[in-house]
Amino acid sequence: MDLTKADWRKSSYTGPNGGDCVELASVPDMVSVRDSKDPDGPKLLVTRRAFAALLSDIKR
Repeated sequence: MDLTKADWRKSSYTGPNGGDCVELASVPDMVSVRDSKDPDGPKLLVTRRAFAALLSDIKR
């Protein structure tokens, strides 16, 4: 999947100095995740359902 035009967003918990953070991009039927310090590095693509399950588990 071509992610060159994806609209990446940083976590709302990111401080003014950046730090250890991930960025997310919504793409058709998927969510892409990347390391904010390495935007040209690998990206993880997961289904929206899998991402929602991850967030649900994290919140517990």
